[in-house]
Amino acid sequence: MERRHFQTYSLTLARHPSETDERMLVRLLAFILNANHALDFTKGLSSDDEPDLWQKSLSDEIELWIELGQPDEKRLRRACGRAKQVIVYPYAERAAAIWWEQNQRALKRFSNLRVVMLLVTGEARLEDLVQRNMRLHATIQENQVWLGDDRQTVSVELNSRL
Repeated sequence: MERRHFQTYSLTLARHPSETDERMLVRLLAFILNANHALDFTKGLSSDDEPDLWQKSLSDEIELWIELGQPDEKRLRRACGRAKQVIVYPYAERAAAIWWEQNQRALKRFSNLRVVMLLVTGEARLEDLVQRNMRLHATIQENQVWLGDDRQTVSVELNSRL
């Protein structure tokens, strides 16, 4: 709503064997939050040199680098040096809070870095939406995302730290 981006996407999400349903849906949520025709899923967990998602210019410059979870400061320093903008989406509430507490001072020095905590509110969980074939809809408004299907909706609060 706030971005005035109304689009339908047909996506195929390849899932790494070690990836949980929750993490896969967080990748999808990160795509939704930054939806753009040039935004792509990468090899993610299968590659140390790529983020979970990125957006490249026509000249192959990295415009947006998106990380999920709790990456270390060294990885984020490298990402900030390679990309115009870097966004981290920590999502496991307790682990994310500990990670933020330990890293916030070091991360504040990167002017092109944003950290947006994802907090699932209510009883429904992101992984409850997972099916082999999913048809999901999303609404983003006032730092809140509603992601759902025909059966249920999950509410996710966005809490920007940087």
